Amino acid sequence: MLQGSILQKLADAHKSSPRPLRFGVYYKNTLVGLCHALEDSILTSNTSPLMITAFQRGKWYLQEADRYADIAKKSRQIVIMAAPDSGFAEHPTSQMPNVALVNLEAIDPVAQEWHLMILSPSYTAMVLCQELSPQDYGAKGLPEEDRERKFYGFWTFEPGLVLETVELAIAHIAKSNPELEQKLTAQVQEITDLAANAQQDNLGEIVSRVVDYLQHSQQDLSAEQLQTSHHEELDINLVSNELQAFVRMAQLMELANTGNPMATAEIAALAEVMGQLLDLPAWQIKRLRLAGLLHGLVPLGVTTVTGLDEAPCCHLEPSVQALRAMPRLQAIAHILTHQTEWWNGKGYPGGFAYDAIPLESRILGLIINFEQRVNQLLKDTENLSKEEALSKALVEFQAQANERWDPKLVETLSLLVMGLQQGLDLQVIPPRVTTGMWLLDPEFANEVQTILQPNS
Repeated sequence: MLQGSILQKLADAHKSSPRPLRFGVYYKNTLVGLCHALEDSILTSNTSPLMITAFQRGKWYLQEADRYADIAKKSRQIVIMAAPDSGFAEHPTSQMPNVALVNLEAIDPVAQEWHLMILSPSYTAMVLCQELSPQDYGAKGLPEEDRERKFYGFWTFEPGLVLETVELAIAHIAKSNPELEQKLTAQVQEITDLAANAQQDNLGEIVSRVVDYLQHSQQDLSAEQLQTSHHEELDINLVSNELQAFVRMAQLMELANTGNPMATAEIAALAEVMGQLLDLPAWQIKRLRLAGLLHGLVPLGVTTVTGLDEAPCCHLEPSVQALRAMPRLQAIAHILTHQTEWWNGKGYPGGFAYDAIPLESRILGLIINFEQRVNQLLKDTENLSKEEALSKALVEFQAQANERWDPKLVETLSLLVMGLQQGLDLQVIPPRVTTGMWLLDPEFANEVQTILQPNS
């Protein structure tokens, strides 16, 4: 990473964090589709954002300037950082009262970065990347096609990270424009004050837009039938980011619900062990783990129904509905939809009973609720050990067998609890979100990451 760059400063600030930043490599065509989706979400947002961007050179901004005119009308402020080119300051969008330009010197490390930061009371998103140096491309050299240029970094919806990065960007802007720095600092404070009571934008709709835009980029590649060895890599990079979008949304929703940044990884690990205890085939365990990573897409809480007439259409939660956009994830959407069914048929949304409930749904629902109950007992009962909380929760779930839970799965849960009490290592590892293909096939994703990473 370039010293003095915004990406480097943020990475240094999180070196010792319990949730270190995880970086990936993105082709330019992927970043274009991703940024367009995140930017266009401003047009339907509940509130007006502050948006800070870094375009490297003014010519790249000029390609987007007409779009930015519409976005500026919905924004309280847009800041565009770039090394100026002809027309940079003269474009009509640049003349709008809430659009500010920051001229970057060629030696400025931010001139090698691609940033998009969106901060509003109801919507946050960020892309933070840095272009690879010529040396990073190795023996193959720089790509001939502009869309094959590679950038190193990450993207997120997480409000805390977006706010932290916006403040780093404002500090960088202060070096050349102290007056703008003061204006932006005041706007950040205003946004922060409003965020506590603002109605949050629908993250499911935003993720659906991300997937839609990336799929259109994928279709454009297929239509053009590029005669290039990198065509497959470009396609993989797009699909990987579609998967990333869902996991990032699930993690953010889970963090908001539980406050535990490792909750998603813990559920996935428990579900995987349960699948192994049941001697499920490898493909089913893999699907169960993926469902565990995405379980946060379903809001917490179980609402019972008394009959099928109360849930005739078996509708999907809006956030789960977005999964239908990817054929690879339709089975996962089905699992997540029915994780709230009860063994006796009094659950929702379909009122399914017994073996009519998908096995993975039964497992996932049991594991999620058990993990939540154990954590609640630890929180509510002073001096209660983890082993005691596991035993107490297990007794409660055994009492609900044949009603809420599949009795055979409760028996398997008792084996899992015994293992945990005897020191079973769950291998709770945060998902490698920046390598989205890993979620579908770990071995394939390792090969893909070798292809996409800069040469050493």
